[in-house]
Amino acid sequence: MDTSPDVAERSLRSDLSSVFVGDASAAAGAAVASTVAKTRATICVDGFNIALAKGSGIATYGRNLLSTIARLGMDGQVLYGPGAKRSSDNVVNEAALVDAERPGPKLKKFERFKRTLTSRFGQTVWPIAPSGEVVWPSRGGGRPEATGFWAGQDLFHIANRCFNAYGKETPVDFDVSSAIKRPDAMHWTATLPTYARGMPNIYTIHDLIPLRLPHTTLDDKATYMALCKSVAARADHIAVVSETTRQDVIRMLGVSEDRVTNTYQAVHLPEALTSRTEADVTIELEGVFNLGWKDYFLHFGAIEPKKNLGRIVEAYLASGLETPLVIVGGRAWLDEGETALLNQVMKDGGPSAQRIRRYEFMPFSLLLSLIRGAKATLFPSLYEGFGLPVLESMALSTAVLTSTGGSLPEVAGDAAISVDPYDVQAMTRGLRALDADEALRDDLVRRGLSQAAKFSVEAYQGRLSKMYGRLGLS
Repeated sequence: MDTSPDVAERSLRSDLSSVFVGDASAAAGAAVASTVAKTRATICVDGFNIALAKGSGIATYGRNLLSTIARLGMDGQVLYGPGAKRSSDNVVNEAALVDAERPGPKLKKFERFKRTLTSRFGQTVWPIAPSGEVVWPSRGGGRPEATGFWAGQDLFHIANRCFNAYGKETPVDFDVSSAIKRPDAMHWTATLPTYARGMPNIYTIHDLIPLRLPHTTLDDKATYMALCKSVAARADHIAVVSETTRQDVIRMLGVSEDRVTNTYQAVHLPEALTSRTEADVTIELEGVFNLGWKDYFLHFGAIEPKKNLGRIVEAYLASGLETPLVIVGGRAWLDEGETALLNQVMKDGGPSAQRIRRYEFMPFSLLLSLIRGAKATLFPSLYEGFGLPVLESMALSTAVLTSTGGSLPEVAGDAAISVDPYDVQAMTRGLRALDADEALRDDLVRRGLSQAAKFSVEAYQGRLSKMYGRLGLS
């Protein structure tokens, strides 16, 4: 179970100068050492979530991570697990990455069993060079900011089956018989039952919600704990996105403090969208949604128990406010309880139904316009590992109502109205205050911009650079 850096590479890095000590060609040795020192490190990031057509919070994290890796002067790569087999044509292989959500050929029962059983012995992934011929869909964020790609057929699907069935992780080997450089390290953006052989493995743990709030997820809790402990034991280092999660990992998984780094997250919003004038956004809101500027409340995020949509709707209806409530989010898991009241109101019709708008999916550009134009974002989640919607809203000059759950106090600081996520009456009071008090909203916007600056791209870059530096990556 070797997760240490390649021996030859480590030897070259640590002993190069000593090779030339006392050598008559000391100057030449220094020149070679300088060349090696300037070699760009290459970090590969998994594409498990990045491949999703509609994205996810972890997909956003992965794309921002790749952008930051590039700003640090390193090369980023992405490892995918498409259903398609390897082709002799590079363009066909790249096209399979864009089509990653399409299932591959259905495996016969014995073949599926064999691949699941043998996954523990490893899978070799193949390289794919960006061709410039394949048009990546903008809805998923476009082509990731990477210098190269790797792929293994059904890698993540089979690895998860293997761990669920046998409790064994899947090692990954990189095919080095190509022009694409083998990565120097692997950064997994989630707790996946995979690891790269012969290099450092870094894992990001966003939260331990299946264990902290077991009623909000469908995970098999024993299997999930086993996976987390396996990742914690194997990882060369663990990154987390909040101090709340860091303490959870240290306490619940028994990881020493020096092996866990809180990098937080950064919000990276395209300037082409954020620089649009208020007038342009107002025209868009009126034309597309028939909504006015700063004249509605907004909640966005997957509909799942921890997002607390059921209590948001209850508090909103109890407020008696005429200001519309816009809900953006697709169904996730265990959503029945969260949408029961909402569905009944929408079914019955009447004045209450006219005040609520619901959209399952929203293009990113329109979502940013909705955030900018909202009177306030409502995000009183039960528990979050970070809470990106709070940060995005503050960065876009929108007031926020959030909760005291999980890491949200870390992200929001004193720049939001914070309530107990189980207290519907407190939410109702917060909504009424936000609706009636323009001075309050203006003050929250001012505080929010200051708070968001603490999670700037530059701050995140510094934290990530320090963590990678501890592993000899630069």
